[in-house]
Amino acid sequence: MSSIRGGRILSRERLTMVTPQGALLVGSINVPDAESAFRAASQILGDRLKRMPDGEVGERFHWIAFQPGRLAAAAGLERVGESPTNAVTGLDQRPLRIAPGTDASTLQLPTLGYADAARGSWAVFSSLRDSGEIPAATRFQVSLPTPAAVVGSYIVAEDRAAFEPVYEAAIMRELAEILEIVPNESLAIQWDTAVELAFIEGAGYTAKYVPWFDDVWEGVIERALQQAAAVPEQVELGYHLCYGDAGEMHFAEPVDTGNLVRLANSISSRAPRKLTWIHFPVPIARDDDAYFLPLDSLSLRGATEIYLGLVHREDGVEGAQRRISAAMSHLLKFGVATECGIGRAPAGSLFTVLETHRAVAAAW
Repeated sequence: MSSIRGGRILSRERLTMVTPQGALLVGSINVPDAESAFRAASQILGDRLKRMPDGEVGERFHWIAFQPGRLAAAAGLERVGESPTNAVTGLDQRPLRIAPGTDASTLQLPTLGYADAARGSWAVFSSLRDSGEIPAATRFQVSLPTPAAVVGSYIVAEDRAAFEPVYEAAIMRELAEILEIVPNESLAIQWDTAVELAFIEGAGYTAKYVPWFDDVWEGVIERALQQAAAVPEQVELGYHLCYGDAGEMHFAEPVDTGNLVRLANSISSRAPRKLTWIHFPVPIARDDDAYFLPLDSLSLRGATEIYLGLVHREDGVEGAQRRISAAMSHLLKFGVATECGIGRAPAGSLFTVLETHRAVAAAW
């Protein structure tokens, strides 16, 4: 017996193959501390997860919104503007510039906070894993922002090219420290790649997201390859491709998965190491074949796991299954996720969202 989807005939065998397997937690989880995040994830999704984040609790709640506060402590950087507090985050998110007369290469940035957070969360994770409350094979997942995210969001346009290598060096120091804290065989690193998609889609959406390099595609790809090269082979490596979720809205609505596929194929074909997983967002309104059609051209080296961010709290299992059905014509195997982190979802929605992951995906 066969089924027709998107004008293509699928055998019963293929339909079985494309039942979603496994889940990915993109990053943030709406809980007060890392232990709560680990326990919730393990209790509901333990057999669906290969890796587990700490929920990006504390100052990381609003993703990179805390970074301007960290950077402002550096001599030679100064705030721009007079409105100190963002109404959503409650943080001073004014952009920064390099002070007149300061050579960017002399800037000494403070610690960025990611390694310190990983140290505390790893202690909790390893304790729970040792006690059997987290499955033994589960890895500790650390999500890091790409340098372009922070530079493109919080540095004035005229200083971005000069400041990028300074911030890149700082985030790589954080990564190096994390690699010292967590045994490589227990670690998974995810590069959160969002602002780059704003560059690719075009600066017309907001004047803030303007690239400082001429060849946008090549510039984005080269940066992703540098990020891949910084992660040792023994450490799992993933990319979360994102269209943003500020106020639960995208900075741009993707026409389809075409740009995501092009970016994923380019990174995979040129990366100096295997990509463990790639995550693609799926907007809530897109359960049509046209959105998923470019996935036919997806060509990744090795056994890279693919996760589709098709779980949405607003329509739960029913909506996820519609989007899964549309994707089935174009992918033989994939897991499920949300579009972005769920840390900023309304209070009380966490467990329903986690249960939706479980309902629509099989165990590993």
